[in-house]
Amino acid sequence: MVKGLLQYRPKEQPSMDGDENPLLYPSLFEECATNHFSPADARSRRPFHIEPAYITSINDDPVRVTIQASAMNKRIHYYSKLGPPSEQALIAPDHVIPAPEEIYVYSPLGTALKIGGADGTERNSSIVTIFMIWNTMMGTSILSIPWGIKQAGFTTGVIIIFLMGLLTLYCCYRVVKSRAAIHYVHHVNVTDIGLSTNGSDKVICPNTGDPTPPNATLDMTVGNSTDFEQFQMWWSKTDTVPLYLIIVLLPLLNFRSPSFFAKFNVLGTVSVLYLVSLITFKASRIGFHLNFRWNELAEYFVPEFRLSFPQLTGVLTLAFFIHNCIITLLKNNRNPENNVRDLSVAYLLVGLTYMYVGVMVFGSFPSPPLAKECIQQNFLDNFPSNDILSFVARIFLLFQMMTVYPLLGYLVRVQLLGHIFGNNYPSFFHVLGLNIAVVGFGVLMARFYPNIGGIIRFSGAACGLAFVFVYPCLIHMIALYRSQQLRWYSTITHVSIIVLGVANLVAQFLM
Repeated sequence: MVKGLLQYRPKEQPSMDGDENPLLYPSLFEECATNHFSPADARSRRPFHIEPAYITSINDDPVRVTIQASAMNKRIHYYSKLGPPSEQALIAPDHVIPAPEEIYVYSPLGTALKIGGADGTERNSSIVTIFMIWNTMMGTSILSIPWGIKQAGFTTGVIIIFLMGLLTLYCCYRVVKSRAAIHYVHHVNVTDIGLSTNGSDKVICPNTGDPTPPNATLDMTVGNSTDFEQFQMWWSKTDTVPLYLIIVLLPLLNFRSPSFFAKFNVLGTVSVLYLVSLITFKASRIGFHLNFRWNELAEYFVPEFRLSFPQLTGVLTLAFFIHNCIITLLKNNRNPENNVRDLSVAYLLVGLTYMYVGVMVFGSFPSPPLAKECIQQNFLDNFPSNDILSFVARIFLLFQMMTVYPLLGYLVRVQLLGHIFGNNYPSFFHVLGLNIAVVGFGVLMARFYPNIGGIIRFSGAACGLAFVFVYPCLIHMIALYRSQQLRWYSTITHVSIIVLGVANLVAQFLM
């Protein structure tokens, strides 16, 4: 039984068979989105409500409306069109609309969303929201920023970080604003035998294939070589360590709920703060080694501009990627009118963090005696294995990934198994088979393509093309077109952004 009328009547009624019409009318939806469906406003409790008796769900799936309730909804829509727009006889008055704790909002996809009361959801302050975005955006991409600056050139790299930050911020802003518009748019082993610097803060060049200066010192490991070879045989970054991780990660992926791991997300903040502190400490002891040359090839340095700069743009696309969950992060903001400001401040902090890490690691890399080309895709690989501080950093990152990996695995399970079987956990063997495939793919990548920079830039450019560049711009343009507000300059601007996304992806295959 439907308790309240499910239609908010505008002056002009849409056609009865117009399925493409938005469920929530634009003016009302924008107001409701601003108020986050405030229960105090009777209009925000429309367009309709369905009793819980007609709501079904499967485990943790979103609740769905039964066929009976859907039929009743269509019947009431039909009744509301029998009279002229000025006739109020068939429109239920506000006092019969159910209490806030009984409200369900129905979408055309069949999902019933329960709207909580005014005090039913915990709201976050702007500071908490900003650092939540910062913590979510920070990831393993930060390890490849110095390598990306090396590939682009120091000056070019700094400029690209700034410009990519602005571009991705604008696209993320379009995602935030699309809440209303969307209803209009239906490999290398590191050993102690290699080129390195002397002193207490040792930096090594593990890539023996890279060009190295002739006067660089060779630091040989003195000791029992047999023991060292045994260690290398049992602890190889590409041959054995990925297999060890199967024993650790595979059981974690089989948890029904990831809520236990979500409690340890603070490790991400601690990990990033420790990395920044480590870089600051090392740079203060090593000093800066910079030489600004735009076109000349130097023995120890790289030009300020290099044609391989798209490798940095690919890394940065993933580094600034948060577009698929930004609405979820902002929905609990205590002051939603500050969403754009808080998002901008969070992007500023993220950009400054990337800029600081990239500039400090690249600038302090000791050239001479080592060439800047020795900077690895993971800058922690430039520290020897007996460096205690960098070892601690790896431990922090390991525990951070052990909490994030099950969360990502859970998302894959929900989206794939839930879509195929209609159940997030159809059986233990279904979930185990999926998790073996997920872990197996990661082990194969670690074994045959252990290049974190390459993985990040390819995945960033591919995912970014859709979620960062194409979808936000297309939704915005379609919404403007349907409201007859699309202008030529807006079309050129947003098509250009999409073209940049395509060029970014194509360039990764040409590098």
